[in-house]
Amino acid sequence: MKIAVIVFPGSNCDIDIYEALATACHADVDYVSHKQDQLDDYDAVMLPGGFSYGDYLRAGAIARFAPVMGAVVKMAKQGKPVFGTCNGFQILTEAGLLPGGLKRNDSQQFICKTVPLEVVNNQTLFTKQYQAHERIALPIAHADGSYYADQATLDDLAAHRQVVFRYAEENPNGSLRNIAGITNRRGNVLGMMPHPERAVEAILGNTDGLRLFKSLLENGRARVEE
Repeated sequence: MKIAVIVFPGSNCDIDIYEALATACHADVDYVSHKQDQLDDYDAVMLPGGFSYGDYLRAGAIARFAPVMGAVVKMAKQGKPVFGTCNGFQILTEAGLLPGGLKRNDSQQFICKTVPLEVVNNQTLFTKQYQAHERIALPIAHADGSYYADQATLDDLAAHRQVVFRYAEENPNGSLRNIAGITNRRGNVLGMMPHPERAVEAILGNTDGLRLFKSLLENGRARVEE
């Protein structure tokens, strides 16, 4: 299974995801420029956190038009795994690969801390190594992380089990229904505000994010072998 980590101008968590996959999981992974217009050689793609294009218009709104995004959309339509964390989640919503959007935190402040999460759906290709309703802890670091969608979309997400992670005990940014991460209807695109790549080794103080990448690799390899 070969994985692409997309590097946009302003990405600052691309190294984190690369090392989580390459060092902690021994995966075959490459950095790929936002200028690349095809990803045919890859089986999965990662959109990292950061401030793509400086967030000068709206978080993720400019990156949505990067040449590589046409290839990312193509992979998503093919059923290949597509993952976005933080700014990557924002880009996925701006590109229409996930419903809803991310707005300013209710506090109007940048938040950087570790928060408790509930694994709402452990039957996705990203979460099968977790237990249903398991409590985990992952870091967040964002100013525009409050998930918003209309009530019909929120109901639809719940009905089709597309809510994968929910903030537990506290809602740090004001996300509706405590939503921290969602998939598309097909289940191959996951966007989340917390950073699992920052919680993959004991030296980091937390390994709760490691199983997300291991789930992806295990289930992704099975798909490739099919």
